[in-house]
Amino acid sequence: MKIEGEAKLLRIFLGENDKIGHINVYEKIVLEARKQELAGATVYKGIMGFGSNSVIHTAKILRLSEDLPLVIEIVDEINRIEKFLPKVEEIFEEAKCGGLITVEKADIIKLITSKRKSD
Repeated sequence: MKIEGEAKLLRIFLGENDKIGHINVYEKIVLEARKQELAGATVYKGIMGFGSNSVIHTAKILRLSEDLPLVIEIVDEINRIEKFLPKVEEIFEEAKCGGLITVEKADIIKLITSKRKSD
């Protein structure tokens, strides 16, 4: 896969406990991104945060939270990200969970793919 130049960064903010049935929303999004052959996806786990409801979620020992903030980042060509956005919105609707979806301009300097396959 070769991608260079102007692209889009899709950033999705959600909670660790957001689920559709027994599958985590973040997992469903990443698997769907892979299915649509996007360049890649990374999920980051936050140690503290709050959303539009202002509830603090933290990893502090004395204040255990089971719903830490997560961020998924996906960078790919503009048209591929735009094609993927309705699927992300569909997943959020199915999960009936809150979250935030942002898209911003990204300049890909170089994409280096691994010579080996791993799953």
